[in-house]
Amino acid sequence: MGIRKFAMIGAVALAGVSLFGLSAKAEDVTLTLWSLDKDIQPAPNLVKEFNAQNNGIKIEYRLIQFDDVVTEAMRAYATGQAPDIIAVDNPEHAMFASRGAFLDLTDMVKSSSVIKPDNYFPGPLKSVEWDGKYFGVPKATNTIALYYNKEMFKAKGLDPNKPPQTWDELVEDARKLTDPAKNVYGLAFSAKANEEGTFQFLPWAQMGGGSYENINAEGAVKALETWKTIMDEKLASPDTLTRGQWDSTGTFNSGNAAMAISGPWELDRMTKEAKFDWGVALLPVPKEGAERSSAMGDFNWAIFASTKHPAEAFKALEFFASQDDKMFKNYGQLPARSDITIPATGEKLKDDGLKVFIEQLKYAKPRGPHPQWPKISKAIQDAIQAALTGQMSAKEALDQAADKIKAVLG
Repeated sequence: MGIRKFAMIGAVALAGVSLFGLSAKAEDVTLTLWSLDKDIQPAPNLVKEFNAQNNGIKIEYRLIQFDDVVTEAMRAYATGQAPDIIAVDNPEHAMFASRGAFLDLTDMVKSSSVIKPDNYFPGPLKSVEWDGKYFGVPKATNTIALYYNKEMFKAKGLDPNKPPQTWDELVEDARKLTDPAKNVYGLAFSAKANEEGTFQFLPWAQMGGGSYENINAEGAVKALETWKTIMDEKLASPDTLTRGQWDSTGTFNSGNAAMAISGPWELDRMTKEAKFDWGVALLPVPKEGAERSSAMGDFNWAIFASTKHPAEAFKALEFFASQDDKMFKNYGQLPARSDITIPATGEKLKDDGLKVFIEQLKYAKPRGPHPQWPKISKAIQDAIQAALTGQMSAKEALDQAADKIKAVLG
């Protein structure tokens, strides 16, 4: 889900067509674009910049709510009212592509001098593919890593330059760092029963040798058992089960958690809010030398198959891609490309953290891609909740999830 500030995004009211492009000349081609980006985020600003070129193509922008993207877009497509361009959450891309709703961009991409597949990180690129073809262009990307409070590490006799590398070390450090008398938990993360919970758990399952098709692999069960240990021993707050990433990371910023699993979207907020020395480390692995993984969030651009102006719409995507080098500087979002070097901000903690997230992106894997991703994700969410609330053992919960997913996969 481009897992970002959902609490804030969800509050955005559904808006109508904006005024962008209403000054278009009669001979201009007019395109419509839907996204949940607000005025401080990329989409509306890229639209303004594109329109300012006066190149005979104008874009009208419409803001939509996160929860409405799929239903609004599918309904619009079914009734012939789809926009030309949409920004869609990366795990839902395959659902649209598999139903023929998105335009096959493969030939356009091959002949483009701007959009070059080799320039993208493997994870984001994989999320726009379906049946060996390209049905979109990555808009931005994000992932998760481990934030930690170096001052708390020092105070508890831990080396502030040696954050936990393995799951066992994470649990051991969380035990040492948890301090009920000071209302400090060892770790903050999100196990919420929505896409955020899947986003946070799936990398653990993958590092344990599992996948969404094999969610009850032995290592995935061990991952969920590790989460259960953390919850049972009160090393994380009980509301980990109900809080999203934005709120859970807030407890770290306020000094009420010594570590937090979250994403690069927090770097700006942390730089402003966290009044202590902090660092970022790669996600701990099951054991030393194990394969790394991480979540992959954020959105993709796509063109609806029903567009009457495919060439013009692709020209807009090329313009957006040409601005990827400004994505972090202007909006605090990471470009989905490995060929772009993000310039230093001059704020050491932020710059050091950014380097870790860019390293972590090398291991980020998409959720899916699969046309039935929402059902697959729901099975995983239900398993997390059942295990962490003690209704089932981790193995029973993931066995049940595997059966549900098997039924979906057919």
